[in-house]
Amino acid sequence: MAKTGKNERANASPRTATPYTSVEERRSKGKALRDKVPRAAHAGWKAPKDRRDPIELLVETNEGRMMDLVPIRFGRMSASPFAFYRGAAALMAADLGTTPSSGIRVQACGDAHLMNFGGFATPERNVIFDINDLDETLPAPWEWDLKRLVASVVIAARHLRLPDSDAARVATDIAREYRERMADYASMRALDVWYDKIDLQRYADRSVDPELLQRIRKRMADRIEAERRKSVPDHLYPKLVSHEGATPRIKDEPPLIFHPTGEQALGLESGYAEAIASYRESLPEQTRTLFDRFHFFDLAIKVVGVGSVGTMCAVALFMAADDDPLFLQVKEARPSVLEAYAGKSRYSNHGQRVVMGQRMMQAASDVFLGWTRGMNGRDYYVRQLRDMKMSAVIEDWDTGVLRQYGRMCAHALARAHARSGDAAMIHGYMGSGQTFDDAIGEFSVEYGDQNRSDYRAFVQAVREKRVDVIVEG
Repeated sequence: MAKTGKNERANASPRTATPYTSVEERRSKGKALRDKVPRAAHAGWKAPKDRRDPIELLVETNEGRMMDLVPIRFGRMSASPFAFYRGAAALMAADLGTTPSSGIRVQACGDAHLMNFGGFATPERNVIFDINDLDETLPAPWEWDLKRLVASVVIAARHLRLPDSDAARVATDIAREYRERMADYASMRALDVWYDKIDLQRYADRSVDPELLQRIRKRMADRIEAERRKSVPDHLYPKLVSHEGATPRIKDEPPLIFHPTGEQALGLESGYAEAIASYRESLPEQTRTLFDRFHFFDLAIKVVGVGSVGTMCAVALFMAADDDPLFLQVKEARPSVLEAYAGKSRYSNHGQRVVMGQRMMQAASDVFLGWTRGMNGRDYYVRQLRDMKMSAVIEDWDTGVLRQYGRMCAHALARAHARSGDAAMIHGYMGSGQTFDDAIGEFSVEYGDQNRSDYRAFVQAVREKRVDVIVEG
């Protein structure tokens, strides 16, 4: 049974000339990898004897965060096993590093749970479905992303109190969807793979009951329209901004939105001029022309997500005219949770790592996507704060909706992996039968048990006051 080794941990290096091989030859190479790592080797999960204490590992991930915000992070993680899973990417990365690997690498998401997929607007203003959070992206084994996705669906099913039998069936079905989509991409022309996208307003799935699909489409249409309204400046500007005299200023709503001190944000006195200039240089030339129309007015820290809480995340206000605002989200980019197990990034700036990974994996990226480094030495990536970005709201889902959403995530993940990896080799490894699907399904159910056990240990640590939490109203 092969595991990720030192040679496999080196990130992708600049391209060198390789001999041409046909699709069938690459499929055969992928199939041959089963001799070293059988597909059934991916089945099940058993914690190794030397597994790190999950609480200690989580506490370590707080290093460098704003410690006043860490109790909010842990409070959000304490809400449920599903919320805990969302904030514990570092735990699963450590576990995945001990699992079998086929030896095929792709640009991986690094945190491919189902809440990190969703809809957003392309520069052409179409709404597509894709991975929408790539803070942990890094070249790594493709199986890691798939296992994290399918395990998240099992944990979501338990969160929704769906029958265990439904959770197991949905997990296997999602692994099959990934495998079948990868088979499709293996047969497509390279440019067709690169141009492929999942259009939310035209999405179809023949495996789904037409009535259920119609219900899901109605949900999508309602969400798209709601987000379209929320994303327009006339909605966003008065919600986030007040005026102090003639100067617009982001509203403070502590502890979730607040203005940093000079110690928290070096560069405050200069209006972050150096960081903004560095960010501008990371943009394509045509986007710089657009960006130059806007002028910086204000920046405030904004607490977002679960795993990101405590890192330096902010919203910046730029104006081109009195009624023409631009809100940019500035997110700290720390080393990927995969680095210790897949190798260090080849980019010296982790903001650039995120941006390059995003451009590689997403069918379309935000026009203002770029990176910079602050005077505090921290790396950041930048994008629009809200551009019709939609994440799942799962609380009223039944098995049918969870299955359909999971299949869309698997489709998007296969498409993203096919852009950077060898779809034919991956397909050759997985094959055309159910062996691989069943293995991933079994792993996901058993890893769901591990997550539940880790969550209980976390709750016990909260009770024993080993970790502090703030539970938001």
